[in-house]
Amino acid sequence: MPGLTANLQLLTPEFALAGLALLVLAVDLVVPQNRKNLLGWLSIAGLLGLIALSLKMLWGENETLYGGLLAVDAFSLFFKIFFLGLGIFIILSSMDYVEKNLTSRGEFYGLILFSILGMNVMAQSRELLTAYISLELLSFCLYVLAAYARNEAKSNEAGLKYIIIGAFSSAVLLYGVSMVYSTLGVTQFASISAALANPGDVSPALWVGMALILVGLGFKLAAVPFHMWAPDVYEGAPFPVTAYLAIGSKAAAFALVLRLFAEGFLPAVDQWRIVVAVMAAITMLTGNLVALAQHNIKRLMAYSSVGQVGIILTGVAALSADSILPASGVMLYLVGYSLTNMLVFAGLISFFNMTGREDISAFRGLADGQPFLAATIAIGLFSLGGMPIFAGFTVKFYLFTALASQGLLWLAGLAIFSSLISLYYYLQVIRQMYIRPVEEVAEAIAGEDVYVPTGPEVSTSPLILIVQSVTLVGVFWVGVYPAPFLTVIDAASHAILPGL
Repeated sequence: MPGLTANLQLLTPEFALAGLALLVLAVDLVVPQNRKNLLGWLSIAGLLGLIALSLKMLWGENETLYGGLLAVDAFSLFFKIFFLGLGIFIILSSMDYVEKNLTSRGEFYGLILFSILGMNVMAQSRELLTAYISLELLSFCLYVLAAYARNEAKSNEAGLKYIIIGAFSSAVLLYGVSMVYSTLGVTQFASISAALANPGDVSPALWVGMALILVGLGFKLAAVPFHMWAPDVYEGAPFPVTAYLAIGSKAAAFALVLRLFAEGFLPAVDQWRIVVAVMAAITMLTGNLVALAQHNIKRLMAYSSVGQVGIILTGVAALSADSILPASGVMLYLVGYSLTNMLVFAGLISFFNMTGREDISAFRGLADGQPFLAATIAIGLFSLGGMPIFAGFTVKFYLFTALASQGLLWLAGLAIFSSLISLYYYLQVIRQMYIRPVEEVAEAIAGEDVYVPTGPEVSTSPLILIVQSVTLVGVFWVGVYPAPFLTVIDAASHAILPGL
């Protein structure tokens, strides 16, 4: 019983997060309509408290709970703080949007909190069924959030497509888990690793199970050829949900992939490395090439996200029992990518709040009317493209160094080439903001005359300004001085690669 009590104490942040989500839903029932903005502030205050609680309770802990189902270590703590902080930024960015465009604000914030709970447990999972259950908690929240604009046909379409593809991918993933269990009789990562220690004696059924798990996770990551849902879902979902999909769902899936491959599949690295490397190469090239033809900013960011997933997958392909560089490179990339994407999406959400437009041509002359907004979007896009002094350059340099250390120079070269492609379509957006003249035009869109403004006539929300300012500092900090982040990230890498 004392051991059980200790385990429960280590999971206090998860219980508190679930309680916070239920509290937000309950308060929503009693708060009057004109005070619903308090729900967002309650969520933010709760997440800040959970960050402090997690750091105080879990710093330095290295425990395996419930016979190997969950781990409380530096890796899970790193991603726990990451996801809680992301939740704060997403809620801050969404409060004005939700007030203007959505109903049932309590459910919206509650779903975000429950999805963060799923992310946290995913990062802690050391067993396939536990990981699957937490992944489904995250996925179901995202299905609902994607379709949250109930009066918009595109949002309903996005939710429907997302749940159909998501259900299919979950079935594939679960079938892969069943194949692993039928072969080994266990589903823990450590047991899978032990079974793979002698690859020559491995049953073909186990290889099939691993392949199906990779396919299921490929759908969740939107890796090519399993990315078909991403553009339509990104375009149809409410703007803050699109940002959440681009950042949160990707980071959570990679947290699971890193632990699974490092603690479970690593002994057979020679068998799966080339498969993951080829998937990474196809993903980053396809995402960046198709992005060139996009005219909607959400679809452009969707294909940009696909391209970025391909680059991050190169780090998974480079995982090694001899070095923490690839694992650290993936985590540092996730930090830089998330800060940068949050900076861009905060600007895009602000622009949409002002204009209601998503087409790239609507950004013309933005720098004249809103210079700070245009500058933050431009800096974020340059960072995504990997330009120096920004986070994107530093994290790519570190990741490509890890690839070179594992003899994957061809993959690093391909990643550099795909980054050059991405710069072209990022520059198209920047060109609209800075070079195209400001003019009043009437465009026929869906048979209706739509006014394209001469520049936004209202100012950026103070809440979004907070997000832009913090993430802007973060983009320069990671770009110029990433050492403090690397210290924490290296400790997290050692947690999943304890033999080093």
